[in-house]
Amino acid sequence: MPQDIKPTRSELLKLKKQIKLAKSGYSLLKKKRDGLILEFFEILKKAKTLREELVNEYKVALEKINIARTLEGDLKVKSIAMAIKDMPEVKLETKNIMGVKVPKIESSEIEKAFMERGYGVYNSSAVDEAAAAYEKVVEKIILAAEVETSMRKLLSEIEKTKRRVNALEFIVIPNLEKVRAFIQLRLEEIERENIFRMKRIKAKA
Repeated sequence: MPQDIKPTRSELLKLKKQIKLAKSGYSLLKKKRDGLILEFFEILKKAKTLREELVNEYKVALEKINIARTLEGDLKVKSIAMAIKDMPEVKLETKNIMGVKVPKIESSEIEKAFMERGYGVYNSSAVDEAAAAYEKVVEKIILAAEVETSMRKLLSEIEKTKRRVNALEFIVIPNLEKVRAFIQLRLEEIERENIFRMKRIKAKA
């Protein structure tokens, strides 16, 4: 602010309100950032567990389908797979985590009883075991998709909130404080000048 500009008390009060508001916003954003980070690490734990479970379930399913292919032949296994008509329905909704919308995936029941699979009675326990194993894999994939997408959305919001916190802490608030200090100093100078002027006027009277 140029030295020749004479600020007013109302400007100082307005600036103090701005600083108070900026500090309040900073405090709220810090709490939000910290809360989001805690949520992120909770979901990260789930994601790691789910990945391990998914890998294990997939290994089991791969073994089961290889056994079925060996016992029944590729052609029969493919024809059984083609006979399945009822595909699981997946419904995408959203839920709110500290103001962040993350996906919530609802699906129809993936794991089915033997007679619900729709490929008829083939008298093949190997095929049934493979089908059951892959149903478990699909369930884990749906859960993993929900968790990992939520994780990415939270991470994006954390980064955005961190940038806003840093901007307030290192740019906005310090700049406002500098202007406030300058205005305060100028007002004190003006007051001293006025007092000195009044004394001179009284001395001449």
